[in-house]
Amino acid sequence: MNKTISFHLQKGGVGKTTISGTIACQSALDGYRTLLVDVDPQGNASSWFYKNSLRWELSDVLQGNCYVNDAIVEIPNMENLFLLPTFGIGGGLKTYAETKIVDEPYVLQDLIRELSKDFTRIILDLSPGLGKLERAAIIASDEVITPMTPEVFSLDGLEIFIDELQKIKKNLRSQVRHERIIINSYDDRIRQHKDIFEAAKSGVFQVFKIPVDPVFRKAQEANSAPQLFKQRGKGLKQITLEAIQSINSAIWR
Repeated sequence: MNKTISFHLQKGGVGKTTISGTIACQSALDGYRTLLVDVDPQGNASSWFYKNSLRWELSDVLQGNCYVNDAIVEIPNMENLFLLPTFGIGGGLKTYAETKIVDEPYVLQDLIRELSKDFTRIILDLSPGLGKLERAAIIASDEVITPMTPEVFSLDGLEIFIDELQKIKKNLRSQVRHERIIINSYDDRIRQHKDIFEAAKSGVFQVFKIPVDPVFRKAQEANSAPQLFKQRGKGLKQITLEAIQSINSAIWR
C-alpha cells in the first residue's frame, strides 16, 4: 500500500531532517521505491544526500517551471532512494511559501497524489515552522509523526502542535493521522530523559526512542546514509540500528 508521511514539530533542533532522511534510507534499503521530498526552504535534506548542482527544485515543480520527473534525482550509492530537492539559500521555495501558496493550499496534496503512482513510500521533510507551506505538506500526508528531544520544552511544543493540528484538520478538511512520537537523542543514563519518555508514553501516542549516536552527524557530513556509514570500521551502534528498523517497520505496516 502506498503511503506518505511527514515529520513535524514547530520547534527546531529536534532531528526532523535526520529522522526523515534515516527512515527514507531504511525504506530504500528494505527494497521499496522511496521518495524524500525536501519541503524545508533551508534544503538541509538535499545538501545531505546530494552535493552536485541541480537544475530544478521543488518550487519549480510547484510553479510549473518543469515537470516533476525533471526535478527528481536518484540518490548516489542508494538503490531505490530518490530526492525531490530544495536548493536552500538562494532557492525559490521560501519565496513561493511567502507569496503563492496562500492561493494554492492543496498544491502539495495534488503533487503527492501524482507521485504516488511512481513511489510506494513518500517522506516529506518539513521546516520547524507551521505556516502555509508546512500546513499544505501535513494535509498532503497520510500520517504526521512528531520528533522531539527529551526535554520539557519539547513536551510543551507537542501540546501546542496537537492543538494546531486539530485546527488544520478542521479548517482544511484533512484526515491526517497523528499517532506516533519519536524521542530523539535519548540517553537512558539521564534521569530527565527517562522521565520525559514515561510522560510521553502516558498519553495516547505510540512512543519510540532513538539513542544518542554521533554517527548521524558524521554520515551527514559525508553525504551518506547513516546505515551505510563506516569510519575506522565503526558505524551506528547496534541499539541505534534496531531502533531505526523498529520505527521503520511500525510506520509502514
